[in-house]
Amino acid sequence: MQDRPDPQGSVEPRGAPGPSDRSAPSFPLKVAIIGGGCASMATAFELSRPEHQGRYALTVYQEGWRLGGKGASGRGPSGRIEEHGLHIWLGYYDNAFRMMRDCYAELEQAAAGSPYGHWQDAFLRESDVGLFSPTEQGGWQNWGAHFPEHPGLPGDPLAPGQLMSLPRYLARLLSLLRALVLDCQVDLGQAPSPAGSAASDPSGLLGGLNAALKLGAFATAAALAEGLAALAAVLDSAPARLGGAWVELAERLCRDLRQWLENTLIAQGQHRHIWEIVDLGLAYVVGVFRFGLLTDPRGLDAIDDHECRAWLRLNGASERAIQSPFVRGMYDLALAYENGAADRPCLSAAQGLRATMRMFFGYRGSIFWRMRAGMGDVVFAPLYDVLERRGVKFEFFHRLTNVGLPPGAELQAGEQSHVRSLTFDVQAQIQGDRAYAPLVDIGGQRCWPARPQFDQLVEGDRLAAEGANFESHWDRRRAGEKTLEVTRDFDFVVLGISVGAIPQACPELVARDARWRRMTQEVKTVATQAFQVWLTEDLQQLGWKGPHKIVAGFVKPYDTWCDMGHVVPQEAWREPPRTSVYFCSVLADPAIPPRDDDAAYPGLRAQEARVGAEAFLEGPARLLWPDAYGEDGQFRWTLLADAGDAPPATSQGKARFATQYWRANVSPSERYVQSVPGSARYRISPLDMTYDNLTVAGDWTDCGLNVGCVEAAVMSGLLAAHALSGAPKLEDIVAYDHP
Repeated sequence: MQDRPDPQGSVEPRGAPGPSDRSAPSFPLKVAIIGGGCASMATAFELSRPEHQGRYALTVYQEGWRLGGKGASGRGPSGRIEEHGLHIWLGYYDNAFRMMRDCYAELEQAAAGSPYGHWQDAFLRESDVGLFSPTEQGGWQNWGAHFPEHPGLPGDPLAPGQLMSLPRYLARLLSLLRALVLDCQVDLGQAPSPAGSAASDPSGLLGGLNAALKLGAFATAAALAEGLAALAAVLDSAPARLGGAWVELAERLCRDLRQWLENTLIAQGQHRHIWEIVDLGLAYVVGVFRFGLLTDPRGLDAIDDHECRAWLRLNGASERAIQSPFVRGMYDLALAYENGAADRPCLSAAQGLRATMRMFFGYRGSIFWRMRAGMGDVVFAPLYDVLERRGVKFEFFHRLTNVGLPPGAELQAGEQSHVRSLTFDVQAQIQGDRAYAPLVDIGGQRCWPARPQFDQLVEGDRLAAEGANFESHWDRRRAGEKTLEVTRDFDFVVLGISVGAIPQACPELVARDARWRRMTQEVKTVATQAFQVWLTEDLQQLGWKGPHKIVAGFVKPYDTWCDMGHVVPQEAWREPPRTSVYFCSVLADPAIPPRDDDAAYPGLRAQEARVGAEAFLEGPARLLWPDAYGEDGQFRWTLLADAGDAPPATSQGKARFATQYWRANVSPSERYVQSVPGSARYRISPLDMTYDNLTVAGDWTDCGLNVGCVEAAVMSGLLAAHALSGAPKLEDIVAYDHP
């Protein structure tokens, strides 16, 4: 969303490293990309484009055996898809979809019979969302919404002027409010639509509306609808003409509409959800005008210090609306709970408003897009194949342990430096000094396995027997150490690991740079938990009513879930289950952080996730699937499909849950990046020039969309590529609007 002035063109790309203690590098420039998540892959995808004519020699260093970061998935027993959590793409992910569309097109052109097919075979439209709301009687009510499809597809080129700005988003919001008012008032006659006159003569229309205000005419739904349409038209077509009189009109209009809502809808249960939406929308409108966000050069970041619920309350939102399923659903989807505590919701007003506006008014095609298989299969396997074809090298089983700087004291404000070395723990050696081949074939599809291919590793049998977990922060085994030196082994570094892992992976950088130290303290992360069940009956048979929605706002600890039955045909079951359902949520941190040598910690947290999942199926799931329970009132554990590898002791009763999949994402690199109030100013931009041969990439950076999602990660990766090469141009990164 463009909520600041237009960017002032591209920044100068970084050329050859400059400090005097290095010789000038030869071409191609050697780039070390650390990490294999969305941001790193976006950087590699851009820097390896044919347009660069081989200027960059890229090597990706990744701990463990697979790409994906927090979006990694693997294939377990019966080829079943095992995810880190629930991954759904949104229809405003223009940069991410453009990358994947280019990736799929390149594979189709490069090899006849590519196993990946067309991108629209891999991403499926989803228009239904569900939100659960507690009732006054102590139960739960399921609110469903169907979002109409918007013209175009995510990733389509944008026509001139098509990029949404804050005034245009606000206009869309006002139009929605008008539609809801008209929907609630069926006997309005022919309410006038002043949009055309507002665009051509806003001053004349303003006079008429002010006259209506003086007469108190905004007390009727027709007049309210007219006022909303007029304000929307001016915002959409002539926002520069908005002056003090229009601001006064907007605030008066919102006050009158809220009063009309109180008088008309508050007591009508069937309209409660409409009342809550309008009430929240009015708070957004009032806040935008009251805080001068349309003219503030910081745009929405001007309210980053405010907590979202508190900001809505400050701008007149009722407590009922603030506690509505729409707000709870927003917090659930953003995993916005401090330290994972359910009673400590915490979200920046700036990032909450930005993401909400883009989600509801910036999507193309469908509001949501499911992936036909796992994210590892649909996103990271094709990216790996394309990048390998382009000559990108991959060094798996490399865990970063230090980013070395030149000798000296703590870096002072404004001082520049460079990266002198990179040190890795080599977690395992590959047999025969060959490159590790990471993918496996499942039904003709190239996939990441859920475990390393131990037969390719030196002493693989021993590592497998010991249960080596190369992705766990607490499994510090290594087969050796490797140090890379600047100019000899690399010229540039793209640091694409998660912010949660930076203190452990970059101790020297954090110790000697106060900005990095403060960033790791202020940009918060949260642990998450997830579980998946494969069921022998579909949800309709279990009593679920309506479409297969993406659901948020439900009972904790697993407040977000989705029926993922569409992925089952992509798996390799001998007797396929009828559906698969994914659940996820935050996971509360312990009062005392775990020690680095506490090898038992991840197992204890995983067991906690399992216990919570079993309790969820025994209790709250009854509200979703009433027919999943027997005559004795107990959950029918035989509904859980067994992949065939479980011992007989786990085949009966609750023990059968051992045949399913659950996990606790507690390693620093797995923790979800949050958008807490006041943290945006501490994020470091990929365009930051403090280290002349280092850029950063990740959804934790200052990338223009400072929320934890695929689109933010890809935008950051594009900015990192731009920092090194000047491409893509800043204006070609959709919705990036920093000056």
